[in-house]
Amino acid sequence: MQFCRPMMVAAWLVAACCLVTAQATQQNPPAPASPPKADAPAAGPAKPQAASEGDTSVPAEGGDKGDSASIHISVNEVIVPVTVTDEKGRFVSDLDKKDFTIFEDNKPQNIRFFTRERSQPVVIGFLLDMSNASKIHWKNFQDAAIELIQTLMPGDPKYSGYLIDFAQDAEVAVDTTNDPEPLVEKIRKLKPGGGAALYDAVYLACTSRRLVHGEPVEPRRVIVIIGDGHDDASKHSLNQVIELAQRNLVTIYCISTQAFGFTNESDANLVRLASETGGRVVYPLGDVYKDTDGYLSHPSDDGNYALTVGTGAYRSAVDGRMYHAVADIAGEVTMQYILRYVSDNPGAKSYRNVKVVVDLGNVKVRARHGYYASTATP
Repeated sequence: MQFCRPMMVAAWLVAACCLVTAQATQQNPPAPASPPKADAPAAGPAKPQAASEGDTSVPAEGGDKGDSASIHISVNEVIVPVTVTDEKGRFVSDLDKKDFTIFEDNKPQNIRFFTRERSQPVVIGFLLDMSNASKIHWKNFQDAAIELIQTLMPGDPKYSGYLIDFAQDAEVAVDTTNDPEPLVEKIRKLKPGGGAALYDAVYLACTSRRLVHGEPVEPRRVIVIIGDGHDDASKHSLNQVIELAQRNLVTIYCISTQAFGFTNESDANLVRLASETGGRVVYPLGDVYKDTDGYLSHPSDDGNYALTVGTGAYRSAVDGRMYHAVADIAGEVTMQYILRYVSDNPGAKSYRNVKVVVDLGNVKVRARHGYYASTATP
């Protein structure tokens, strides 16, 4: 009987604890478990989607998650930036919606959205060729790249840009920002040398940089390549990166670094990248020197088999053409018409051909040749 009293005390304590726990549970019941969402994305890197599937985002690897959210547009909505110039290459900027007709696989489409507003929001990738071939005219194109960045990125939040340099490898040297100074400072420190991984640079621009909220509707996506089109080091092919750029609604422009007097079969690469995405190639060094006193007048061998100049007329000609090249590309980027339509094409084709026609004589129309209606596979 001596042990009964402690046992009774212990039992009383256990009962008291159970009562307190029960009361606490009644006052603060546990939250019910959330059922798993049926449409939750699987783990792993996202893939860029076609315009017709509603998700046209570029997956940002290692970027700010808040800036890399997918941007959704209407199902089957196709975005077509269009540039119109006259027979002298001047921009035609006073057209109306009624002046345009869009055909998809030769079938006319109804234009749902039209704007000709200048200086529309845009995110621009500056892809700079740092291979050995750039050594000859590096200072000229270094200055041109800096001027282009300062022109297209005036510090306004609606204009963003990023820098990718490529030689034997391609890298995102400066990620997406609306401040031009980091890009300018980086370019001033670069020195050419090595191979040329151009296609890998385009791939990085479409897959591995931080996004701006609203892409690709507003802002639009543009790439400017400053190089000669040569590639001898990429892991990706030209066809792969053209398809990737088309799927991600990127327009590509090129400033060719090919100099007069030098042949370059790789120029066709620049032409394809630009023409199949709705852009163009400009040639600031193409034929400017043939009537310029001083060009190729003093041969030298400084390791590049370059030929130096003899008079100030050469430098003046180069500066003039560089200025016009920058102005041409800046004008293309900032003076585009934006058309959008919802495809009524019931076909099962993955790639849809697009043609934009302007009902005026003696004008040149530049627009993307088509788009992919299926999920991209980088």
